[in-house]
Amino acid sequence: MTGQGSDAASDVAAGGTSLELADWRRRTSALYAEVRERAASDPRAAWERWRAVREAMYREHPQSPVPVAARATFRARHWPYDPTLRFGVDVEVEVEGPSDSTGADSTGGAPILPMSSGRALDFARIGQVTVPLPAGPRTLGLFWMAGYAGGLFLPFRDATNGRETYGAGRYLLDSAKGADLGGDPGTGRLVLDFNFAFQPSCAFDPRWACPLAPPENRLDLPIEAGERLR
Repeated sequence: MTGQGSDAASDVAAGGTSLELADWRRRTSALYAEVRERAASDPRAAWERWRAVREAMYREHPQSPVPVAARATFRARHWPYDPTLRFGVDVEVEVEGPSDSTGADSTGGAPILPMSSGRALDFARIGQVTVPLPAGPRTLGLFWMAGYAGGLFLPFRDATNGRETYGAGRYLLDSAKGADLGGDPGTGRLVLDFNFAFQPSCAFDPRWACPLAPPENRLDLPIEAGERLR
């Protein structure tokens, strides 16, 4: 669970202290470790725990992305748990190309991922996953956050954006912040569960700078699972 945007400088500049931010990440990592363990036998119970702890952190933690004036009354909203939207998927790995400190690819093209604001971050596209959604398989690009703390990153957009969810999309994985549902490096598989999809920090307050889903990760159908704004 991560509510924070992925730009380290913006995280601290937006308010609070480095120690508070470290505590947010520590608690997030601990929560996802618990989620992975519980989900092995009861994914729905793991999701219920994730929802409860996440909501409490948004209300009470000094590094919450929710504006201070709105924290006391903040209530998280989610679609009901849908077991058909949890998957084990194979990562189709590709050769990783170099990218510079602006996030541009080696050919000098545009940054790999758009940003809500601020400078671009350094990402590398490391492959893709094919998700067997009930409406038919869809492919999403998988990224590595090269210029920050490192980690897998999987943002996506869908037909709920701009209505029930943030207009620029949501996140499935952000392992630099601890939001990691598990996998098996030996077989090249990842766990993806859209019930754990969450809003980036900039959905709550535009002062946060967040990387967003690229065009290839825009799904042509609604994903009515995970966190919603209304």
